[in-house]
Amino acid sequence: MNFTEAVKACLQNYATFTGRAGRPEYWWFALFQVVVILVLSMVNSWLGNIASLALLVPALAVGARRMHDMGKSGWWQLVWLVPLVGWAIMIYWLVQPSQGANQYGQLAVSPDGATAMPGQ
Repeated sequence: MNFTEAVKACLQNYATFTGRAGRPEYWWFALFQVVVILVLSMVNSWLGNIASLALLVPALAVGARRMHDMGKSGWWQLVWLVPLVGWAIMIYWLVQPSQGANQYGQLAVSPDGATAMPGQ
């Protein structure tokens, strides 16, 4: 999954908290979110605030789907609220490879039918 596919997938599923999202989808969207917020904040702080609010639900949704990809509940995102240790734990979890089939569904597949994470 490339940058544009990941951003499109996240924005199309902006409030979908079910299913799974692989590492590329999560991290490309995180990059998109940071760049958009930084650029708009440089133009006008209000625009940056509006962008932050507009991208909050899609970010939470893709985060929940990423947690599902590792076999964890989306509610584990609340670990972000624990200073320092929570951030370290979340980053560790978010960089882990996808699990096989779990209670949240099969591995995510790309449009050509190949698994998003080859070799698994």
